[in-house]
Amino acid sequence: MRVKVLFATVAQVIFFILLSQGADAVVRWLNLPIPGTILGILVLFALLELKVIRLDWIELGSKWLLAEMLLFFIPATVGIINYKSLVVHQGLSIALVILLSTLAVMLCAGLTGQWLSARQGEGGGRS
Repeated sequence: MRVKVLFATVAQVIFFILLSQGADAVVRWLNLPIPGTILGILVLFALLELKVIRLDWIELGSKWLLAEMLLFFIPATVGIINYKSLVVHQGLSIALVILLSTLAVMLCAGLTGQWLSARQGEGGGRS
C-alpha cells in the first residue's frame, strides 16, 4: 500500500513539473507578459473547475509539495549572501518593507475571511 501511495505522489509531482514546464514554454512562445508559473496555476484552476481533472488525482502530490515548500526557499535565502553590501546598506529598509507587506497581507486575508464568513451567515449557510 505504501508503494502505491509513493508512486501516486511521485506521479502527481511529475504532473506539476510538466504543467509548470509547459506553461513556461507557452509564455515564451507567445511572449506573454506573465510568469509561466502564474499561467500554470490558471490552467490548473481551469482544469479543476471544468472537471477535466479531479482534486483527488493531484491531492497527494500537492500536499507533499506544500509540506516541503520550505526547501524551495533555501536557495534564494542562501543566494542573499551575494548581496552583502545591499543588506548592510539597505537591510533595515528591506526588513521594514517585508514586515509591512506581511502585515498588509494578513490584514487583507483576515478582513476577507470575516467578510466571507458574514456573507455566508446572511445566506443561511449556503455558499
